[in-house]
Amino acid sequence: MTVLPDDGLSLAADFPDATHEQWQRLVEGVLRKSGKDVSGAAAEEALSTALEDGLSTRPLYTARDAVADVGHPGFAPFVRGGSAAGGAATGWDVRQRHATSDPGRTNEAVLADLENGVTSLWLALGPDALPVSGLERALDGVYLDLAPVALDAGAAYEGAAHAFLGLVDAAGVAKSAVRGTLGADPLGHEARTGEELDAAAAVGLARLTGREYGGLRALVVDALPYHEAGGSAAQELGASLATGVAYLRLLTDAGLSLHEACAQLEFRYAATADQFLTIAKLRAARQLWARVAEACGDADAGAQRQHAVTSPVMMARRDPWVNMLRTTVASLAAGVGGADAVTVLPFDHALGQPDAFARRIARNTSTILLEESHLSRVIDPAGGSWYVERLTAELADAAWAFFQEIERAGGQAAALRSGLLGERLAATWAERSRKLAKRREPITGVSEFPHLGEKPVEREPAPAGPTGGLPRVRRDEAYEALRSRSDAHLAATGARPKVFLAALGPAAAHTARATFAANLFQAGGVEPVHDPVSVTAETAADAFRASGATIACLCSSDALYADEAAAVAAALQAAGARRVFLAGRPGEATEHAAVDAYVFAGCDAVAVLSSTLDLMGVAP
Repeated sequence: MTVLPDDGLSLAADFPDATHEQWQRLVEGVLRKSGKDVSGAAAEEALSTALEDGLSTRPLYTARDAVADVGHPGFAPFVRGGSAAGGAATGWDVRQRHATSDPGRTNEAVLADLENGVTSLWLALGPDALPVSGLERALDGVYLDLAPVALDAGAAYEGAAHAFLGLVDAAGVAKSAVRGTLGADPLGHEARTGEELDAAAAVGLARLTGREYGGLRALVVDALPYHEAGGSAAQELGASLATGVAYLRLLTDAGLSLHEACAQLEFRYAATADQFLTIAKLRAARQLWARVAEACGDADAGAQRQHAVTSPVMMARRDPWVNMLRTTVASLAAGVGGADAVTVLPFDHALGQPDAFARRIARNTSTILLEESHLSRVIDPAGGSWYVERLTAELADAAWAFFQEIERAGGQAAALRSGLLGERLAATWAERSRKLAKRREPITGVSEFPHLGEKPVEREPAPAGPTGGLPRVRRDEAYEALRSRSDAHLAATGARPKVFLAALGPAAAHTARATFAANLFQAGGVEPVHDPVSVTAETAADAFRASGATIACLCSSDALYADEAAAVAAALQAAGARRVFLAGRPGEATEHAAVDAYVFAGCDAVAVLSSTLDLMGVAP
């Protein structure tokens, strides 16, 4: 019988340490088998993934990737959290957004949320949302000393703030007990609308809250306009830093100390389904703001208060149920990243006003993560991960560079008004759009695995929201335009446009490419017809005529393409096919085939599908 040593398990003690070079040589061998003859660092680079902002994700992180000491939670530079206890005591603040214009309906939804897990409210006010005059009715029955309220009133922020404070005083609530945000954000409003606002009222609110309402913050630094305009994570962070610095200048010039000015700001960021990038973004945001505070003379004043919102850009209109999964991953990342408050947008957010079921799922997402997954029990659970720490540091560097570019241009207001910021965000979105079009950034249920027969989810239209400034983009917008064309064709003719999948040979030879082709064409609303299972040059014409399609796509192996594709393609063209595609890249096996175009992984799917719908006479 073997007795283990008293110091515990040491199962690897008798094995020599593996080196980085040994691992690289093993990678080289695997890559050679796949046809890539690379060695050393090039082998590792071949497995790396390029991200925006010039960043990349490497396949292996080791102790040599460790960054400088990032301190402890609650202490500068606050990478590990803005407070010493993190969310371990109470979890994060579960904040639900309400944008209904009817005060009675808002009140009903607000009370339901607060009774079922929501801990704070985010109220949109203004012409397209809840009127300021309806605030009292909307908050009827809400204990304002228990439920923090974040206001979002755009240009009407001053009137909304005073209306809210009036309700607090009328309710007899102790001023010290009130928590929340009054929502003044002149630069955020300008980014949304192009309308310049006088910030004097924001300064007045900051003085008032700092003097009388210690738990309230007057201003919000909302980075969502830059995220929703297509900006990268570094651009979102850089723009938020520039906005925060502009507000610091405004408040300190008005006589507030640096510490008092910082205490008046809450920062709002987008959380996406890219969980590691979201974690790194929130950690980097705190680090950068502490750097700003340090440059201003007091690093300890820079404990950033963060509100994370699941990204509107990632929300799809088709197969919206998948949005539940996206928001779950995003909210998990927000919690792990250390956000103080998290808003999970309902899965039907992109379709209009959410219903009660959607709001329930949204609030229960946080409840599951907090109460069942125990996500908040550990402070900074990502801390110490070489990957997360390195990504945080690299993202912080990229964001700081963008912030400096804005400052060199004269600051956030000047960068907005000159068009510099809009140009930078548009360039980033154009590059990302190319990746989306080529499906290198897949959208499940939209560009990948779409379901044409799914019954659409219908909701009451939501207000359009402010316009006139930076654009609002969505990942699904190009594919949504294609699917809308197909829907209109279905409504007008009773059938969707169709593509005939001319599969050659046995299932083992054509299944992979037939599945790929069906998936691609359905992303544009084109219905695939795969009947019969396989065709030959003799049977292809009759099968095509029976399909009701006007285009066809050959699907098989390279070997069968070489032997049969030319004859089958000719038969399809003779039968009236307006275009014959081949699933696969052009090459020796297919270059002589009489096909019109090719579809393959990495092709511009949006361009292929758009031109195909044009050819089929489907109106734009």
